[in-house]
Amino acid sequence: MKPRNNIVNTTPAKKTSPQYEVKKKFIEKFAFGLVSLFSLSIVGILVVILSFIIIKGIGVINWEFLTTFPTDGMTKGGILPAIVGTFCLLIGSAIFAFPIGIMSGIYMNEYAPKGVFVRFIRMMTNNLSGIPSIVFGLFGMAFFVNKLSFGNSILAGSMTLGLLCLPLVIRTTEEALKAIPDTFREGSRALGATKLQTLFRVILPMGTPNIVTGLILSIGRVSGETAPILFTCAAFFLPKLPKSIFDQCMALPYHLYVISTSGGDLEAQRPIAYGTALVLIIIVLFINMTANILRRYFAKRVRMN
Repeated sequence: MKPRNNIVNTTPAKKTSPQYEVKKKFIEKFAFGLVSLFSLSIVGILVVILSFIIIKGIGVINWEFLTTFPTDGMTKGGILPAIVGTFCLLIGSAIFAFPIGIMSGIYMNEYAPKGVFVRFIRMMTNNLSGIPSIVFGLFGMAFFVNKLSFGNSILAGSMTLGLLCLPLVIRTTEEALKAIPDTFREGSRALGATKLQTLFRVILPMGTPNIVTGLILSIGRVSGETAPILFTCAAFFLPKLPKSIFDQCMALPYHLYVISTSGGDLEAQRPIAYGTALVLIIIVLFINMTANILRRYFAKRVRMN
């Protein structure tokens, strides 16, 4: 038998004119310049805001400001109760939201049958993340404060903030697990591992960097929320530290709102407001930096294993 002749495409390539090439390069440069301009504008706005807060607030921050109680109608003294209350709320919301969110994300990606049910849960989760925070605050007041009789307390505020960051935790966990190829699951099962062993020894260690990043960023998301704690736990003025989860507490976002909008001497309170805003920004930046550090650490461990 004679070998088949290779079919060669003899159709001449379509030639492009020099004007078309010039136009294409111009459009490409214009689009790249436009995107760069928007990106630099966002960075510039952020730099202006941070510079303004730093310039106005850096002169107020000192050891006394960070470690003492407010005095003289919050025109003097420090913000220690607000800092402690903020961390209490963040830790409480993490304790409430992290286990539920992680288990929900694992169930949706690893165990739930793919179909209408999972799509419905995902749609409800996305809708929940788009609800204004003040609605969460009203729900927390109606359910946790009144229905469950927690009162205005750290417990009620923490659970309300936990509900607020729960959709982000669920979606982050689900997306982190979804990014792991199915070949790892199939290889583990082929070696005799059960589905649960595969989950804990293969899937979760590989997804840990993205999961941890999402968890910490969710805490940064709720650290500056005012509306949820306004109805559930925040105190206007409380010159003492909370002793239990059923006590009220001060919080940096609400404290900033109060001294900026109400009080007997707004001019005397304004420097404290700028200092409080700077402390809150530093806390959020610290949380985000921690997320990046932990992400790199766990990613390095996954590569080494």
